[in-house]
This record gives sequence, C-alpha cells and structure tokens, in this order.
Amino acid sequence: MSRREQQQPPAGVSMTDPVRFPSAASEPMRTKRGFVLVLMTLLVPGSAQIVAGDRRIGRIALRVTLAVWALLVATVLLAVLNRSLLISILTNPFASLVIILVLVALALGWALLFINTLRLIRPVLLAPKARPAVGIALVLALILSSGTLGYAAYLLNVGRNAIGSIFSAGPSIDPVDGRYNFLMMGGDAGDDRTGRRPDSLSVLSVDAKTGQTAIISVPRNLQNAQFSEDSPMRQVYPDGYDCGDGCLINAINTEVTNEHADLYPGVADPGAQATLEAVSGSLGITVQAYVLVDMDGFAKLIDAMGGIKIKAGGWVPISGETIDEASGIHGMPLGWIPAGDNTLDGYHALWYGRSREFVDDYARIARQQCVQQAMLKQLDPATLLSKFEDIASAGTKVVDSNISSTQLGSFVDLAIKAKGQEVKRLTIGPPDFDVSFSTVPDFEVIHGKVDQLLASASGPQAAAQLDSMVQASATGGRLQASGPLQPAALPGGGWSPAQQTPAPSSDFTPVTTTPDGEPITEELLNQLKRQGDEQSLRALVATNGQCAPL
Repeated sequence: MSRREQQQPPAGVSMTDPVRFPSAASEPMRTKRGFVLVLMTLLVPGSAQIVAGDRRIGRIALRVTLAVWALLVATVLLAVLNRSLLISILTNPFASLVIILVLVALALGWALLFINTLRLIRPVLLAPKARPAVGIALVLALILSSGTLGYAAYLLNVGRNAIGSIFSAGPSIDPVDGRYNFLMMGGDAGDDRTGRRPDSLSVLSVDAKTGQTAIISVPRNLQNAQFSEDSPMRQVYPDGYDCGDGCLINAINTEVTNEHADLYPGVADPGAQATLEAVSGSLGITVQAYVLVDMDGFAKLIDAMGGIKIKAGGWVPISGETIDEASGIHGMPLGWIPAGDNTLDGYHALWYGRSREFVDDYARIARQQCVQQAMLKQLDPATLLSKFEDIASAGTKVVDSNISSTQLGSFVDLAIKAKGQEVKRLTIGPPDFDVSFSTVPDFEVIHGKVDQLLASASGPQAAAQLDSMVQASATGGRLQASGPLQPAALPGGGWSPAQQTPAPSSDFTPVTTTPDGEPITEELLNQLKRQGDEQSLRALVATNGQCAPL
C-alpha cells in the first residue's frame, strides 16, 4: 500500500474522524484519544492499529492475540482436567524452551505495538501538560504487558536450568503397591570428601493416587541393615551390614563409594544407591528414588522461603566446637533456640534439625520431621511465586538425585494433593521403639509396623484390614502395638515407645521454666554449662524433641 493510499480515508470514514485523523480534533479529544489507544493496545493488542493505524499490522496482531487467548483457555482447561500433564509440559526441557521463546517473541511484539501506538498518538499534537501523562501511561502499560511476559520467560528459564541441574534424565519410575517411596538424605558435602555419611535418613512415601503421605525416619546408627534382594551389596554382606559397631547404616555410603563402586557400573552415585537399597531391605519396601541434600543448600532453601515457623517444646543448643569426639562433649554453645513459637531462618533451622547435644538422636529426628512438615506446610503457591527465583537457585544445592525430570509433573501434582492432608510418621527408634532397638533391630517387627503405617496412609479400609493382622507383641523390652497412631506421653514430657506418631501435634506446652518456676534463659543455660552441670541441662532441655509446624 502506497503512502497516498494510506492517507486516503476508508469508505465511510470522514477526514474529520478524530480517531484516525487527530489533527482536526480538539485538544481534550486528542488527550482522550491517546489514553484510549494505550488502553486498547494493553487489553486487545492490535485493536489500536485497526481503528487508527495500519490495519494489516492490526489484523496480524489480532490473530496472534486470539491465538494466545485460545491457548490460555486450553491451559486453564488442562489445569482443571489434567494438571499433571500441564506441569509435565512446563517442566519438560524441550517444551519449556519453546514456551520461553514464544514468551520472548510475544513480549517483543507487544513492545513494538506500543511503539507503533505512540506514533499513532502523535504526541506533538497533545497539549504540553497532557504529554507526560500519556507517556507515563504508555510506559506503565508496556511494563505491565511486555515486562510481565519477559519476566515470566526469565522465571521459566530459571526453573528449567534448576531442573536440569537437580534432576536426572534417566527412566521414569512406577509406583510399587500404589506408592512412590523417596529416600531423603541430608549430609555435608565438599570437594575434598569421597562419599558422604548422611546425618539424616527418612523415607517419604506418597500414595500415587491421593497424595496421602507418610514419613519413616531411619536412625543413622541402625545396625545390621538388610540390603534388598537385588542389591549387589549382598555379595559382600549376605546376612546384612554386620561388621561390628562401626557398621552403621550411614557408613554404607562412604564404604561403597571407596571400596565397592565396581559393583555399580554406570551408576552415578554408588554410595547413595547402596544406601537406598539398605533402607529398602531394612524397611521391607521398595524405595524407588533418592534425593541427597547438602546441609548448606538446605539452609539456603529455607532462607529463600523466608524462614519457617515452628512451635518448639524445649530449648535447643547451637553447639560449639567438639571437645571430646568419643563422648560427644562440646564447648560453650554458640547460641540457643528458645522454647515456644519461633520463626527460623536457614541457619537456625539447620541447627534446630541437626543439634543433638544434651539429648539423643531421636529427639533430633523428631525435630527434623517437624522441620520437613513446616517446609511442606509453608511452601504454598504464594510463597513459591513470590520467591521463585531464590527457591529455584537454592534448589540447585541439592547434591544428587536420581529422580527423572520427566516425572516432575506427576510428582508436583501429588505434592499439591498432599497439602492439607494428615501426614503419618514412624521412627525406627523412640517414640515408636525403645532406645536399644536400633542396635539389635528385629526386621520382621519393622516390616509389620511399616506395612501398618503405609496402610493407614492409603485409606481407612486398608488400615483396618492390616491393623487386624499386626497384633501387639512385647519382646526383649520392645513393645509394639496395633491401633490408632497416637503418641503416648510419659511423666516429665517423655514419650512411650508403644505407638507410632502421626503428624506433629501442637497440643503441648513448651517448657519455659525450671521445676522451681524460674524462667529458663540463655544466661541460665550457659551458666549451667560453665559449671559442668550436664545433668541439669539435660533435664531442662529434655522436651526439645517436641515440635509442631505453625
């Protein structure tokens, strides 16, 4: 179309039409026209060009706009009808790259439309006072439109890179007995370390249909761990990991990495895989995947979330330098996490979950479970969206995982289903077994209790059927009981080893005073430490395993 043809008014349009020919309009009309064209470009890209500019450009932009609206409607329908498929598309490396490129193209195209709209407005015709207002409106609309699309593309690329860094490209896994079982390991990693001794081991078991979740904590000092039937480590330890007091389950990772890696050809992390097989065999279930989280990454993730809120039953020390490795005696604490309601940043949450001074490993395990629950509870969509970049960046601190990125969609969908549901818990030690159980474990008893727990996390009918099969038994001081999964309190705030525990309950009173009614303070606790009165310290912090997410 020639310039002369463009200047000719369309049929039925007068040269005095103020929309296409603002020269003949009054100043107030030109100002109104400028704001209207900006709004039209923001709400219906291409419409401003249709009514006041190059209609060919406008028609192309309108077609793109309608196509985008159709895709948005399809996306909403997919989110309602098949959410896991939608998440799978967003997390797929190739599909997400295509979406990123499309978002960038749309952002650039929308920006060009605004530039064209500015030319149509013809700022020189506006009253001097109106020019800044119309200019500011256009800039704000440009940021709201193209800026939002560009930022969405950036966040999607951040997530795509994080997924590529964290998760594997291996084959997908199938549920076993209707459940996905993930081994979560927490430990300190470093370039100078070969193999890791996980400080925490827990299995997250999720019902493949409902998302109902159970957490099984395995103490790091579990002895004679049983390898699964298909484990290569059965060639070395056919009767279990039994070579004396040093053969604790958390030592498997280092031993296999250093001495038996040849048994796992082609496996990226033989130590982690062998630990997974030991947990599988010991619990009597199939654990399909693992995630090994570096402690530093754990702290960064909580910081990225903005901290976690918990209710602490007792004071928890931030331990100082270890003085005696054999006895586990530390120097003066670097600080204390008080009893009561707390908002913990990453550093304090890390210490809250790892400190075991003045108490045993099982109080620490209870706190670790509580921290996990607090993270799950507080990682809501609003937090995820507002802090996505920081959370994704912190997530790359996950040292290793053999979860396939192709299944992230279904797993994220399960996590969404799990939110708000009761989480069942079991610890292979107090409060569900006595303190000595991890030294001489009865694996048949463990298998029965695990089966009972998972049945209770798979629906009431399955729980009732299995509960009638798992009868109470008392052997060698170990008391096992069927029935409701409720904690049993002992005098003085302890726990009975008789029963399994459900999700953390907030129905406890934090211990904030001494038996004499004196307030417990950091100064008091440090004074007892300086005096070497370990017994009094243990008594005052004995309830620090009690915890509930807020």
